Amino acid sequence: MKTTLITGATSGIGMATAKLFAAKGHKLILCGRRRERLAELKKELNTEVHTLTFDVRNREDVFKAIEFIPSEFKNIDVLLNNAGNAHGLSTIQDGNMDDWDAMMDGNVKGLLYVTKAILPGMIEQNSGFIVNIGSVAAKEVYPNGNVYCASKHAVDALSKSMRIDLAGYNIRVSAIHPGAVETEFSEVRFKGDKEKAAGVYQGFDALQAQDIAETIDFITSRPPHVNIEDVVIYPTAQANTTTLTRK
Repeated sequence: MKTTLITGATSGIGMATAKLFAAKGHKLILCGRRRERLAELKKELNTEVHTLTFDVRNREDVFKAIEFIPSEFKNIDVLLNNAGNAHGLSTIQDGNMDDWDAMMDGNVKGLLYVTKAILPGMIEQNSGFIVNIGSVAAKEVYPNGNVYCASKHAVDALSKSMRIDLAGYNIRVSAIHPGAVETEFSEVRFKGDKEKAAGVYQGFDALQAQDIAETIDFITSRPPHVNIEDVVIYPTAQANTTTLTRK
């Protein structure tokens, strides 16, 4: 039975992956900021679950929470670095620096903190799988996406660097870069404006969180000699970050 740790498990891709992996028999460590949602999700899942409540941006909280994972969950086979955020859409000259900090702290530093906390165990057991959730914004930039795109370019670079650094420890590293996925992503970006967020997905069939969860499952279930390095996934109606065919 594999043990998988998922950050950002309270919604979207993280929650969909938790449900799929539970059905596949994984033991799960589910991490997020919303304690109530984690408790609700734990009740739904027919598998062994341990929950951790912390914000990946808080280095002390990350290391403290992971240090005290119960012994029966300690040997982590899969780490899904899914937690992240997008805040605002603006030119660089009009950008909100608090938004910049939130994106760089969550998307880059948070990923680093969690990975750093988990890696000693994977190195000791000489095995493991790290999956980093990036974005098509890791591959190209788009108007007003400057800092978000920069943060996801960093995820892409870190994934490649991790693969080199961990090559001698039998630890595989993959990155998945989705296009438009219909989750709470846009609601966060537009700071709770549900109407504006809904408009992002109107008129075309966006990817669903389940689509990405199934991709994560495929990647992490390959034989030990196979490492799928990098996957870019668009909905059929999206040709690149700015080209969408709406009905």
